[in-house]
Formats: sequence, C-alpha cells, structure tokens
Amino acid sequence: MTASNDFPARISIVTLGVADLDASARFYEALGWRRSSASSPEIVWFRTADSVLGLFPHDELAADAGVPPTGEPSFRGVTLAVNLESPELVDAALKTAVAAGATVVKPPTATSWGGYSGYFEDLDGHLWELAHNPFFPFTEDGSLDLP
Repeated sequence: MTASNDFPARISIVTLGVADLDASARFYEALGWRRSSASSPEIVWFRTADSVLGLFPHDELAADAGVPPTGEPSFRGVTLAVNLESPELVDAALKTAVAAGATVVKPPTATSWGGYSGYFEDLDGHLWELAHNPFFPFTEDGSLDLP
C-alpha cells in the first residue's frame, strides 16, 4: 500500500486547552517564545521552528471539538518535545521553564538510548520533554533532520 498525497505527513498546529489564557500566554512568552500578531483575545499563537502552537480556553476547545470537557488535568497519553543540540542546552531550557513557572516532573538524565532527557509540566499540566538526541541532527532552520 502506498501513502496518499491527500494526507500530507506534517503537523501544522498543536492547540493546547488552557485554564487561564493570559497566564498561559505569559508562561510561553517567559520561555522566550514570541506571540504572533495573528493572536486575538480568544486564542494566542506562537510560531515554532516548523509548526504553530495555539493556546485556547480548555472548555471552548472541547466544545469546538464536540467533546465534553474533562475535569482536573491528568496524564493525557501525549507529550510535546523540544529537541536541543546538547545536554547543556537541555539544562538551560529547563531552568528557563522553571523560572517561567513550570514544574519539573523528571529531571534531565542520561538515557538508555544514548541521549539526555527530562520532563516538565506547564501551568495546565501539559507535559513537555526537553531532550538531546545525538542521532537526530538539525537543519539550518532548526528543524529535525530525521532519517
């Protein structure tokens, strides 16, 4: 079976449901991410190296998708990741996240697969992995050059 050209292999936007849009926007700005001018009072956008992160009120995001809103945040079976060029950059990024209000879930450590990785959660419990994978090089624009 061959892949269809009707469904390109890319993720354009990740939208996170948040409890307090302004507080969450300030958190991501404190990471050094720049708010897009496409943002509005209803949704906040951040451009990343190869996609867009959106922040949208949790209950409104659930309503938009046609699903009931959930209660307290819990592990959702999804993590978001930022791959970095060195273990030192992982440590520096985690310090920035903590200073912005993140909670460390798992401090960065050497991994069994030869990398370096740790996790934090944002203000709404979304899990982020900060990782250095020496087997995943970067392109000039900061995208992963996955073989």
